[in-house]
Amino acid sequence: MRDETKCLHAGYTPKNSEPRVVPIYQSTTYVFDSTKEIGDVFDEPTKALIYSRFANPTVMAVEEKIAALEGGIGAMCTTSGQGASLLSILNICKAGDSFISTSTIYGGTINLFAATLKKQGIECIFVDQNADEETIHAAFKSNTKAVFGETLANPALCVLDIEKFAKIAHAHGVPLIIDNTFATPILCKPFEHGADIVVHSTSKYMDGHAVQVGGVIVDSGNFDWTNGNFPEFTEPDETYHGITYTETYGKAAYIIKARMQLMRDYGMYPAANSAFLLNLGLETLAIRMERYCQNALKVAEYFAASDKIEKVMYPGLEGDEYHELAKKYLKGSSGVISMVIKGGKEKAIQFMDSLKLASNEVHVADIRTCVLHPASETHRQLTDEQLVAAGIDPGMIRFSVGLENVEDIIEDIEQSLAQL
Repeated sequence: MRDETKCLHAGYTPKNSEPRVVPIYQSTTYVFDSTKEIGDVFDEPTKALIYSRFANPTVMAVEEKIAALEGGIGAMCTTSGQGASLLSILNICKAGDSFISTSTIYGGTINLFAATLKKQGIECIFVDQNADEETIHAAFKSNTKAVFGETLANPALCVLDIEKFAKIAHAHGVPLIIDNTFATPILCKPFEHGADIVVHSTSKYMDGHAVQVGGVIVDSGNFDWTNGNFPEFTEPDETYHGITYTETYGKAAYIIKARMQLMRDYGMYPAANSAFLLNLGLETLAIRMERYCQNALKVAEYFAASDKIEKVMYPGLEGDEYHELAKKYLKGSSGVISMVIKGGKEKAIQFMDSLKLASNEVHVADIRTCVLHPASETHRQLTDEQLVAAGIDPGMIRFSVGLENVEDIIEDIEQSLAQL
C-alpha cells in the first residue's frame, strides 16, 4: 500500500461483521482461563495481552499503522513525545554512558538531555549538525552509545543530513535516532537514509487537531545489536527469567526490550481513547501534509518579501541554506516557518499579540494557524549560549501555518505587520 492508503487501512483489518472503525478497548485488564496461562505471559509478555500498561488493542492498531508508514519492524506509543525521546535513549544508555545529539533540537529535549539525564549519570554531548565529519567523529567517547537528531529542527528549521550522521554513527557501532515529528513519514522516511530508530511527538501533525498528547518510538529492525557495544541486548535479562533479546526476538530486539523493560517500569503507555483520537488524525495525515506545505510556502514567500522581516527560515524557499538538503530528504518542508522580526523581542511580541486569526499558544503543527515566541516560551530555560546553539534569535517567531484559506492567513499577517 502507498502512504495515503496506509493512513486509512494499516494496523486494523476488520473481520466479517466487525466494526469498520478501530474500536476503543476501554479496559485495563484481560481475562485468562487459568493461573498457569497468566504465569506464562509473565514469563513471555509478547505471548498475550495482560495489562494495559504494556499494550492495548486500540493502541496496538495505531502502533502498527505508524510502523507501516515509517517502514519499521515495530512501534511503541508513549504518553508524550518527551516520553518517546526519553525511552529511546534509556533503552540503550545507562549511568556512565554518553550519547551525541545535534544542538538544534526542541528546547524541551535539550533540557531533558542536558539536565535531567545528566542527573541520572548519562552524558549528552552536543554537536553542531553543520560541522564536518572529522569534528563530529572527535566528539565520540569510548562510552558513547547513540546519536540523536531532528529531521526538521524545532524551531530553527534546519534540515539534518541524515545520511552523513548515519554514516558517522555506524562507523562507531552505534544507532542513529531521528525525531521525525515535523516531517512525518509523509514527507521523510529516515530509515531509507540510514536511520535506525525514529521518534515522534504524535501531538503534532500526526494528531493534527490538538486533542491528545502522545509520542511513539519506531524500530527499523536494521541495527545490529550484537556488535559488542550493547550487552543488555545480548546477555540474559534476569527480570524476565533469562531471556536474551537478540536471540529470542531477532530484528525486533530493540522495540520489544523497550516494552518489556521500560514500559513495564515507567508505565507511560497512552490510554485507548487517546489512541482512538490519534488514529482519526492519522487517517487524513497524507492529504493534510500536502496542504500544509502548499500554504506554508506561500506564507514564507510573503514573509520573505516584507521589509519588516529580517530573516525567514523555511527550507522550501529557494535561497534557504537548507534548500538543497530539503530537496534531497523531504517531499515538502511542513507547515512550520521560523522568521525574525526587525526590532527584536518587543516587535516580535507586538506582532504576535496583534494577530486575529492565528492563535498565540504553546502548540505547533495544528490544523489551525498558531504562533509562538521560542526565546520567552518553549526555550526560555536555555542559557544565552544554548539559545545561540539552538539557532534561537530573540526576535524569532515560530509560525505554524494551518489549513485555513491561505489568503485569510496572509491577510491576518498583513494587518498585524501594518501595526509595527
